[in-house]
Amino acid sequence: MLLDSSGSKVIPGSPPEQMQNIVEQDEQIKDQLELMQLENLKRNLEEYIEENGLSTRVSVGMEERGIVLSFQEAVLFDLGSAQLTPNAHEILTKLTPLMVDIPNYIRVEGHTDDLPINNSRYPSNWELSAARSTNVLQAMINEFGFTPQKMSATAYGQYRPRVPNSNTENRQLNRRVDLIILRNKFAEVEPNSISTLNETDYENFDNL
Repeated sequence: MLLDSSGSKVIPGSPPEQMQNIVEQDEQIKDQLELMQLENLKRNLEEYIEENGLSTRVSVGMEERGIVLSFQEAVLFDLGSAQLTPNAHEILTKLTPLMVDIPNYIRVEGHTDDLPINNSRYPSNWELSAARSTNVLQAMINEFGFTPQKMSATAYGQYRPRVPNSNTENRQLNRRVDLIILRNKFAEVEPNSISTLNETDYENFDNL
């Protein structure tokens, strides 16, 4: 509610709603700008993949959560191994400069097919997919300068197949590592680093 110039009459109005509309419009603009930036990055990644003949083994797409850069197993690892190959380092060396300066969170996801693995190093596909995603993450941080606070690694084993594990070709597609460049609205669920907490947060910790 607003008062008129005389101060004696109340004029109907809803400044809080107007402010909310402004905030929503601002968020929409930011979201559109982010999408434009991500689309531009996606085109640059696609160009590199096409120019280097990797289209059959590396793919890039846009999902609601952000850009998904997907590497088939053979691009990065030997069968049943989590050790990055020399070829993997070469590819990452060329691709990572396109991504290293973006402010978005990046999640590295490890996937396998449904064929069981059981050896002294990897007793199940969980461990294998975890080791692969972690090794890619470590390379991105230690060798290519990505910010650790913006990175995470996760393992899905055989339980997030891209296609049914019904034949050899499909299993090859499911054995992969995905780099997810998350849109900012999905990064909100990421836990904050202690360095980003304000004084109020520290006081709350003291009261626990």
